[in-house]
This record gives sequence, C-alpha cells and structure tokens, in this order.
Amino acid sequence: MFALLPVTLTGWGWWLVGRNWASWRFAEREDDLLLTRGYWWRRQLVVPYGRMQAVDVKAGPLDRAFGIASVQLHTASLFSDARIPGLLPAEAARLRDALAERGEARQAGL
Repeated sequence: MFALLPVTLTGWGWWLVGRNWASWRFAEREDDLLLTRGYWWRRQLVVPYGRMQAVDVKAGPLDRAFGIASVQLHTASLFSDARIPGLLPAEAARLRDALAERGEARQAGL
C-alpha cells in the first residue's frame, strides 16, 4: 500500500507539470505582446512594444538537452515577468528579432 504512494505522487506531479506547461500562450499583436499562463490561476500580461528594453534568448543545460529555449522580455517595470518558455531555438531567435525590431520602431517616437 505505502509502496504505491511515491508512484502515485510522481504521476500526479507529472500530470500537474504537463498541464501547467501546456497553459503557456502568447500572441504577437499590432501594438503589444499578449502572454497567458496558468492552469489553476490564469495570468495575462500585456507588454507594449514601446516598453521593451531588452529581449533575451535563454537556454540552460536542461533546456539544451531537450532542445528548447526561452525568450525573456525586460521592461522598466520591476513586476514584469514576461517570458515565453519551451520554444524551439530557431523560433526563439525569430521571436527575439521580431520583438526587438518592433520595440525599436515604437521607441523611436519617444
């Protein structure tokens, strides 16, 4: 009976991680980037292109082992946790370049 407890907890944890991972979404809109995440507690974040200061592509050792990367957006806000995980490296590089280009175009008018 107690031998099944670790197996059950591991399976349940794996299911939760998968559901949370699948809940990440993003949409490149005309004036901003919309990020949505969370399975139990939904969070939406809108980042105007003109507010972006830097766009990074990150891939740690575990990410590289699975062939994925993350795009991290830096804004002037301390509370902006704008990142998009789980992208293929080529898609992450394309998204970084597109967001940087749109950010520069929007900041030119400031």
